[in-house]
Amino acid sequence: MSGDFTIEAVTRSDEGKGASRRLRHAGNIPAVIYGGDKDPVSLTIEHNKILHALENEAFYTSILKVNIDGKTEKAILRDVQRHAYKPKVTHIDLQRVSGADIIHMNVPLHFIGEDKAAGVKAGGALTHNMSELEISCAANDLPEFIEVDVTALELEGVLHISDIKLPKGVTSVALSHGEDHDQPVAAIHKKRGGDDTAEVDAEAPAEDAGEEAGEE
Repeated sequence: MSGDFTIEAVTRSDEGKGASRRLRHAGNIPAVIYGGDKDPVSLTIEHNKILHALENEAFYTSILKVNIDGKTEKAILRDVQRHAYKPKVTHIDLQRVSGADIIHMNVPLHFIGEDKAAGVKAGGALTHNMSELEISCAANDLPEFIEVDVTALELEGVLHISDIKLPKGVTSVALSHGEDHDQPVAAIHKKRGGDDTAEVDAEAPAEDAGEEAGEE
């Protein structure tokens, strides 16, 4: 299940670029929470606490507790805006959720068994075609990540979305659109170069020598 994170926030009434600039100069950032059966609310959140939380992968796929003026609401992180070149967050969007709400989220894939994969042992190289998967589930069933076991993947084998064992209550958004959306997730192919390249290079001088002899 997803991690346990709490965001401390206060409501704000001042809007506009000037107000946001003043917030940032004071070490805070503007934010908004929306969704559910309530109106959107503009918030002020301490910048450094959010920046620290964003360093944790689980923060992006967790049901967050947002304390707003002493009252707690549950939400998920929907958008993060960052400074173009400075390590700063400039704005975040939060969406209210309840336990039964069906949500769509991109969840990171954690690959296991890479060193033990059959195809790797046979001399192949593993490639990741996807690093995250869009899923649909109830908010209470939201996983922090999804494990992808590649141990049994053979040389020249391809693992697809349909091969992933998803947690209970979790479905793939791509697969919900049909079998033709069953995209590759990982594959093991024979390494390029090596002995084959050496053979080609070894033959090249002989061919060049023959051509030079003919010219003479």
